[in-house]
Amino acid sequence: MGKIIRTITNNGEAVCIAVDATDIAERAQQIHKTSAVTSAALGRLLSAASMMGDMLKGKDDTITLRISGDGPAGSVIAVADSSGNCRGYVANPVVEIPLNNKGKLDVSGAIGNGTLTVMKDLNLKEPYVAQVPLVSGEIAEDITSYYAVSEQTPTVCALGVLVNPDLSIRAAGGFMIQLLPFASEETITKVEKGLEGLPSFTQMLSSGMTLESICKRALQEFEIEILDESAPEYKCYCSRERVEAALISTGKAELEDMAKDEKTEVSCHFCDAVYTFTSKDILALIDRCK
Repeated sequence: MGKIIRTITNNGEAVCIAVDATDIAERAQQIHKTSAVTSAALGRLLSAASMMGDMLKGKDDTITLRISGDGPAGSVIAVADSSGNCRGYVANPVVEIPLNNKGKLDVSGAIGNGTLTVMKDLNLKEPYVAQVPLVSGEIAEDITSYYAVSEQTPTVCALGVLVNPDLSIRAAGGFMIQLLPFASEETITKVEKGLEGLPSFTQMLSSGMTLESICKRALQEFEIEILDESAPEYKCYCSRERVEAALISTGKAELEDMAKDEKTEVSCHFCDAVYTFTSKDILALIDRCK
């Protein structure tokens, strides 16, 4: 099971949120049959979405992250609720490209150039939508850029996914440190000093460090206090009722065309659920259209 913790420095000027998303990334790989590099891309975005969702205040609030790149992976999407539960998919789940010049999975090469779109549904009349150009396609830097440009919040983001040779997920997750608006120059300097020589998140997680110890290591110049923790999971909210509503929204003409087939199958983008509708079922939906 996944885990998220939120911590704050003893002077109250910086917060650190960290997530162990290993199980979440593993479930995503099982559903979408992703290759190594797309597992890394999707796992990183799911980790970011989980943390950003956990920071939402409303019980029914949700956040959607969409990376639209011109690389072979195509679009990568992750959706999270305010408990950090998340789901996602990648347009092209199997991408085989060489390792980057550091000998690591080339997430940036798989994504290419493009944009990051962040949509927050806060149950208002209109959702909050912001879009920023991709800085690197490595995702962590792009999340950092989003916070700097769209929310004017100084943020340090670290994300990582370790993929085993059999394509299972060894470790996945990340952390974000954010400075509060009244943070002093001294706090900024201490945060920067604490990050010097910091191992990668997946190195720390796979070595057995807990999320609390990772936050303490990242903010080693401070005493920290845990604010709260939760156990997010890969969670899809699809249902037959929601699929029926989606089919009805396509209109009577489209449904009449579907009714010509003996059986219509609808697959959820986010999970491995398949909903089957007979011709009789489709005709019943047509009646509901009337």
